[in-house]
Amino acid sequence: MSDTPPDRLSVDPSSPHHDADVLQRGVGIRFKGEEKTNVEEYCVSEGWVRLALGNRVDRKGKALTVKLQGVVEPYFQNTDPSAA
Repeated sequence: MSDTPPDRLSVDPSSPHHDADVLQRGVGIRFKGEEKTNVEEYCVSEGWVRLALGNRVDRKGKALTVKLQGVVEPYFQNTDPSAA
């Protein structure tokens, strides 16, 4: 497994950008230099994140999100892939 997180990743299992193995390893996100813990999806090359709005959900039970533009820096919280 690579030492860099993927360019795009989503926590939603129905998304084509969902990768359970990478998520299990633990991915942290710095957005505009600030640590974010409510990221639902991100894209480094396009420079955006989708942040959950508290615990609000839509009619289908998915988290309501807001899309913000800026510098996205993903990193693995656990540097040892075998420790996950």
